[in-house]
Amino acid sequence: MRVLIATDGLAHSDAAAHLGVQISQSTGSMPTILTVIRRKADQAQADATLTHIFSLMTPDVGDMQTRIRVGHPAEEIAHEAAEGSYDLVIMGRRPTHNLLKRFLGSTSERVIEQAPCPVIIAKEKVESLHRFLVCDSGAESPSLLNRFTVQLADLLTKDTEVTILHVMSQMSAGPGVKGWQLRASAKELMQANTPEGYLLNQDTQVLERSNIHTIPKVRHGLVVDEILDEAQKGDYDLVVIGVHKGERWQRLLLDNLAYQIITFADRPVLVLE
Repeated sequence: MRVLIATDGLAHSDAAAHLGVQISQSTGSMPTILTVIRRKADQAQADATLTHIFSLMTPDVGDMQTRIRVGHPAEEIAHEAAEGSYDLVIMGRRPTHNLLKRFLGSTSERVIEQAPCPVIIAKEKVESLHRFLVCDSGAESPSLLNRFTVQLADLLTKDTEVTILHVMSQMSAGPGVKGWQLRASAKELMQANTPEGYLLNQDTQVLERSNIHTIPKVRHGLVVDEILDEAQKGDYDLVVIGVHKGERWQRLLLDNLAYQIITFADRPVLVLE
């Protein structure tokens, strides 16, 4: 698996470097480290950034390829991901709560929009990468879980445990959804083969065929609140979500759920298109 670690040498990028090396070692590959400078005259800044990243690595990390690109960070990261046919981009994220900055888009948001592959937004350093929370709404076909297993199968090992989470929100429930379903457990929905239960059954079968320990789960409430609460209380190593790519003003007006999860989650978030 080809992994691209994007870094600017600041503190929020350190977690991305650690996670990228961790993933590369577990999948038997070697990551590429990318830093972007605005002008060729900033070469010294790029060299300092790469030196800093290498200082974070343990002695057992082998030789890593490095890339320096000149231009706008988000655009150059996306171009490198496409030109190098990478399977995964890993980067940190600066906190962005300013409304204007959100409308313009942070670097991480713009990379998510433009990159041709999944993107992980790293947060704090994680000790392992075994417990995944896959937040599958069932809104698209193929399902998020199916896209995950196709695009990043190398992340799934015999030691992986995957919780498939579906949030039943009364605010978004359609007129045909019965009241009991808004209080039902995953087991009850799966036994009744409701649309949500059908999705959970399908996702569970996909993983069990690969001998991956799977836990279907349903929570009831506001989608973002329930996902963030489950991620923290379950102490997952990675949260997996889907995102709808579109115009920035549309995301702003729709109060994009993915943006909120990426912003407020206290652990790495993997974003799939």
